[in-house]
Amino acid sequence: MAGQSKPERAAAALDQTLQKTEAVAAEVQRASDDLAVINTVLEQELPDEVQVGDVAQAIEHTSQLEKKLAESAETLAEVNATLAEEIEKRTERERDAG
Repeated sequence: MAGQSKPERAAAALDQTLQKTEAVAAEVQRASDDLAVINTVLEQELPDEVQVGDVAQAIEHTSQLEKKLAESAETLAEVNATLAEEIEKRTERERDAG
């Protein structure tokens, strides 16, 4: 980073942050998808007479967790889009100023 201006270093830091949050968003989405598959298998493969008590609660809990993970992945995607827009604006301002 030697030789870079302060705005260039800031833009590089934002780019790195965006890459990290995109990786986290992808991981959260994968976890949500995996949990959805697990929940579907449990609901479909376990006989109804077994899906009572603690088992029923566990199935419901996995469903709720999957929804929370999906919402978190969506929120992260929105944050990433906003961050990408800000990086683009800063890059354009730096180009115009230079």
